[in-house]
Amino acid sequence: MKIVSVILARGGSKGIPKKNITKLSGIPLIAYTILASKNSTVSETWVSTDCKEIAKVSSELGANILMRPSDISEDTSSSEEALLHFAKNIDFDILVFIQPTSPLLSPKYIDKGLNMMNGSFNHSYDYDSVFSAYKEHWYPRWTKQFKPNNWDINNRPRRQDVEELYVENGAFYITTKKNLLKSKLRYSGNIGIVEMPLWRSFQVDTLEDLKLIGKIS
Repeated sequence: MKIVSVILARGGSKGIPKKNITKLSGIPLIAYTILASKNSTVSETWVSTDCKEIAKVSSELGANILMRPSDISEDTSSSEEALLHFAKNIDFDILVFIQPTSPLLSPKYIDKGLNMMNGSFNHSYDYDSVFSAYKEHWYPRWTKQFKPNNWDINNRPRRQDVEELYVENGAFYITTKKNLLKSKLRYSGNIGIVEMPLWRSFQVDTLEDLKLIGKIS
């Protein structure tokens, strides 16, 4: 049972130039997820990138490198395209897809997700894929047209009376090579959730995110 992780880190970034290797508390952003992977039960940590600079930094941090073609590294390219490219070039049984914009990810959540996979590690579970998420309480949301979104202003529900929802936090997804190649999706089949706290779910997309996470990391 070969378990590997892949961190997709292309060179182009609109919000923050060279975001994946920009410094967070003096350390390249991608270092946090590389270290989270290396400190989990994952046997190999890979970075898929189209950028030589990201490849160099990642290699120095102990990650294996797979250079990705430019035609699947554009703004319009999907993560699934890169995952399928990885699956066709690297040998593995189980894949942990980690996003480099999740610096607060702890190895214990990766291990919990692996433990839930298809009874391979713990026969109490039988999931084909899992992903990380946080639990969200109900809040009154409004549309851009200033209309209540899925609630009635004349019959405002109490928060405790509305079912809680899980929100994908984008930190990681786990699936098998077989399911990835068959479905061409990051998750498929019987899907489970690894719950993470909200504060560990923050993503770096803007400079404001970077400053905020720098204060709590």
